[in-house]
Amino acid sequence: MKKGFKVFVNLALLFVLCIPAFSQPHQKSVETFVIDNFDTEKEWTWTVNASRFVAEGYPKFGRFNGIPNSLKPFQPADVEPKVFGLQAAYNRKGDNWLEIIPMKDGKTFEPPFVGTVDHLDFWVWGANYLYYLEVMVRDADGRVHVLSAGNLRFNGWRNIIVKIPGWMNQHSRLRSGPKNLSLVGFRIRSDAAEYVDDFTFYMDNLKYMSNSLSFIYDGYELKDQSFEDAESGSAVPNSNNGGNSNSSSEAN
Repeated sequence: MKKGFKVFVNLALLFVLCIPAFSQPHQKSVETFVIDNFDTEKEWTWTVNASRFVAEGYPKFGRFNGIPNSLKPFQPADVEPKVFGLQAAYNRKGDNWLEIIPMKDGKTFEPPFVGTVDHLDFWVWGANYLYYLEVMVRDADGRVHVLSAGNLRFNGWRNIIVKIPGWMNQHSRLRSGPKNLSLVGFRIRSDAAEYVDDFTFYMDNLKYMSNSLSFIYDGYELKDQSFEDAESGSAVPNSNNGGNSNSSSEAN
């Protein structure tokens, strides 16, 4: 009995070791993609929208000189480090909010993610105000999801990691509509009892970790093939003579 069990175990191990390499998950395809490090101008920009009780002249935003200390060793010597910053003030306490939105050609723009995203990774600078930071993403079904990134009640720079839930559909099987997960923007909300007279926020090195080959298969490039210049056929007319598609009667 023991000898038979040993033979069974040896055969099982041999089967596992002989599994073709292509059937294993692509562990080495995990990559880091930078959405924006704010050091250089991109083909798209950022804008900031605010809720109704924002004070006159606010919000103010732009790119400023600066970098978290932890990123200094990785900064190219010939590139001046920049960060995205904003300042806001409100006329009353309450549910005040700010939205940091990508823009391109005067319209809102949603940078698409590559592959299957595991998490977002970025740095934020807090002014020790009890404000809440949220990330907005759009799934492959077109729905916008709001993911919590914690609060901003701390001083200085902090690295933020936001996991993408596994249940979120990141790839669409349809040719129409969104193809992949995309970034809608960021939202900052004030606590109802927090001061709102002078709020400052900075962000840097916005990136994400993704399995870039998770949705690549043999023939993937044909999925979005254009048929604009292809030949077109004609529809076969419906038949009322017992399934015969020929609309003319046979001659006697």
